[in-house]
Amino acid sequence: DYNHADLAANIWSNAAETNGVAGVDDDGNGFVDDGRGWDFANNDNNPIDDHSHGTHVSGTIGAIGNNGIGVAGINWNVKIMALKFLDSTGSGSTDDAIEAINYATMMRNLFVSSGGTRGANIVLTSNSWGGGGFSQALQDAIAASGTANMLFVSAAGNAGTDTDVDVNYPS
Repeated sequence: DYNHADLAANIWSNAAETNGVAGVDDDGNGFVDDGRGWDFANNDNNPIDDHSHGTHVSGTIGAIGNNGIGVAGINWNVKIMALKFLDSTGSGSTDDAIEAINYATMMRNLFVSSGGTRGANIVLTSNSWGGGGFSQALQDAIAASGTANMLFVSAAGNAGTDTDVDVNYPS
């Protein structure tokens, strides 16, 4: 929830789009008005969290600290890009997950190629999801994020199982 009191000041903004013309892909990345990121589940520019889990995980990472509100994240000086591929029930497709990872990688590469004036300087992608079997396309997207100097962190699941024995992909 990019409007959450503990997160709003730490939400990433795509300046080319937020300062651009409504209805125009101002940064030329193929996504119109992606000022806060993208919702791949609904294919629109409003990645608002309608399941609450993403907000919880984002708060753990980057909730504003020492403000007397809610919780404090582990990094108080961070920008969080909202990328959504799970719907309001917490379900989503591997294809949409791949697109979200590829978007983050594209925005990281845009940041680097512009000398840090555009895109996003993404260092960590936090992926609090899992399930489904192995996907070569997903592995390729994760590998491409690594090539872009991004750290891909993935949840090991909530079942309390030994994931060395009972694999939870992509962790």
